Amino acid sequence: MRCHTVHQIAVKLCQLIACTCAKVIGTVQLTCSVDDTHKFLGNETHTDYFRLLLRDGNYLLVGGRNVVYNLSLTDLTEQRRLVWYSPAIDVQMCVVKGKDEESCQNYIRVLVSLGPGRLLVCGTNSFRPFCREYSVQRDSYHMESENTGQAVCPYDPEHNSTAVYADGELYSGTVADFSGMEPIIYRQPLQTEPYDSMTLNAPDFVNSLVHGNFVYFFFRETAVEYINCGKAVFSRVARVCRDDRGGPHRFKQRWTSFLKSRLNCSVAGDFPFYFNEIQSTTELIEGVYGGLNAQLIYGTFTTPPNSISGSAVCAFSMQDIADTFEGTFKEQSAINSNWLPVNSAKVPEPRPGTCYNDSRLLPDQTLNFIKSHTLMDESVPTFFGEPIVIRTSFHYRFTQIAVDPQVKTPGGKAYDVLFIGTDNGKIIKAINAVSYDSNKRAVPVVIEELQAFAAGSPVRALRVARAGRDAARLIAVSDREVLSLRLHRCSSDKISSCSECVALQDPYCAWDKQAGRCRAYSHGVSRWLDENSFYQSVSTGSHAACPHSKDAGAVGGLSSGLYDDARGENKGEVINIVQDKDGKGINNNNEGPEVLAADPPPTAYSVETLALAVAAGALAALAAGFAAGYICGRRCKKDEDDNMPYPDTEYEYFEQRQNINRIQAEPKLLQQVEEVTYAEPVLAPQPKPASPRATLRKHPPYHPHHETLFQFQPDAYRRDNFGTLRSHQGDGYRRGNDNGFSTTRSVKKVYL
Repeated sequence: MRCHTVHQIAVKLCQLIACTCAKVIGTVQLTCSVDDTHKFLGNETHTDYFRLLLRDGNYLLVGGRNVVYNLSLTDLTEQRRLVWYSPAIDVQMCVVKGKDEESCQNYIRVLVSLGPGRLLVCGTNSFRPFCREYSVQRDSYHMESENTGQAVCPYDPEHNSTAVYADGELYSGTVADFSGMEPIIYRQPLQTEPYDSMTLNAPDFVNSLVHGNFVYFFFRETAVEYINCGKAVFSRVARVCRDDRGGPHRFKQRWTSFLKSRLNCSVAGDFPFYFNEIQSTTELIEGVYGGLNAQLIYGTFTTPPNSISGSAVCAFSMQDIADTFEGTFKEQSAINSNWLPVNSAKVPEPRPGTCYNDSRLLPDQTLNFIKSHTLMDESVPTFFGEPIVIRTSFHYRFTQIAVDPQVKTPGGKAYDVLFIGTDNGKIIKAINAVSYDSNKRAVPVVIEELQAFAAGSPVRALRVARAGRDAARLIAVSDREVLSLRLHRCSSDKISSCSECVALQDPYCAWDKQAGRCRAYSHGVSRWLDENSFYQSVSTGSHAACPHSKDAGAVGGLSSGLYDDARGENKGEVINIVQDKDGKGINNNNEGPEVLAADPPPTAYSVETLALAVAAGALAALAAGFAAGYICGRRCKKDEDDNMPYPDTEYEYFEQRQNINRIQAEPKLLQQVEEVTYAEPVLAPQPKPASPRATLRKHPPYHPHHETLFQFQPDAYRRDNFGTLRSHQGDGYRRGNDNGFSTTRSVKKVYL
């Protein structure tokens, strides 16, 4: 385990920023038609806090506050709604427990289709979660049953949770108590070990899915294996067997197949730079990558909130995930020991974590091992060997992701188109330009950047949806509204040349040789895959059949401003900036704000320029300091006679020193000797007892005239003009004591 130093992280940050800034490219100005954007606002009196999206045929179910909306997939018009308010008694109890009125509502957090015409809905219900089953009728929903939602739905609407329905049973990842301190992965009646940090340590669930014989959960949690280097959050993937039935005895209601592993989304190097916190994942994406058939999961990852601001998109193969769970386990032999791989000889048979026909027959040795060894030693590597998209921006972080899989281009090549949501309302459209040719590297191309929602409004959900033969739409959800957007803007009149169309590197777009314009694929175009009829080159952005255009080299991405911050409404217009030869932006549209495809790169200076600037600054500071010191010295110069420290002080000490200086200035013929006598306490001797027993038999006789304490004779002393105590008796008095004690000390001072 390696603890990274601040210097190493700073070096890696510089590399990331350089990489990101190198990929910022110009944009093209396009115009959207009226049908490009559809919007649904929901309840305008308060915020709905939309979270969930569920596809139901040609309709879309969106869950929010006290309501589930049924929307048309084509234009987002409301068809019907399901209203579910919390009972008054639950609201009152929620307020009594210390929650505010806004939190004491029924926020829909689980929305699952149980089959044709059946729907499972679970809500927070004022911190008392409940679930209901509904049957879908013509114009309404009819409630069939109601059950507690504990361990299925979170108590707090801010808690992240996930649920997936498989084999007639619901698998959920959430918290099971009011305080949110008991995380759980649950399928009735099985659950993870409660209050066990080795199993789940404060997780935030982001998604779950079914694949093969397993149900997978994606989440982030505090890493127990990193405790020796400090506190850190790692991304995880966990799995349980679909046919797990628990174990014998005390494992009767516990998972016998729960394992978890780390997801490694990082920039490779001697000291890798990690994006440790997973935020969202896609569904399972199947495709061909570098000639290899693979099933991928795309996810958005970020750095910690108090760290260097960065976001990334990584892809993981389901085969790599399965191989990791077949690898070595990790353990901590003692509380102060490092986490190390488990020797294969210590792993019991049958192997823990493997699915069996009847898990209730597993031996205790296997069950005890998996209880204390839920973590795998190896992490899941990224599929392309590196993140696909990296952004180091202080303005936003990635939140959600959706993928339109395997979009075919003329010539037969297919690419996954990524739509990435951010926490400031933007949607980034990007691809891996070499995914068809290679699965060992990634070349990201940011095609478009849409300001879909108001700045500061996070994108809560993204979904690519198709309705029959109609063109696919991108559904974006924020707290207050739902948007339906076109996936491309290829048919704009602003793209007037073949080079500009190809330079977009958009798989949806190609130059129609016959029509002489840039257009998108549609079902009516039978010649789309014919590369002699349509020109496109996603991997390079240039085509040999296209004549060169002076603006084609600057074209590389679209920047769309769909949201008007001043009016708070969609404008339906895309603002585009084309770079000239000098790299300056030219706004071809005089209306609306300018929106760049990425954060503008900072001005770069050479090492020589920085060295000259530092040297010039140092010389200027030295000259200014010398001039200021010289001027202050001239103005603040003192008189030669004014050399007394503390001239305004009236202490007697300085007066005495001045008098002494005046006296010493006069000529003296003889040496002057002054004797100063100081009084000291006298310690009277005690008579010695005749024997050691004398002190026990009687006290010495009392003599009233004998001095037993300190003595001081004020009449034998006088004070001079300076307040010094002097003796009138001289040395004879001091030498007159034969007992070895002295009452005064004499000091002679000689004045010359």
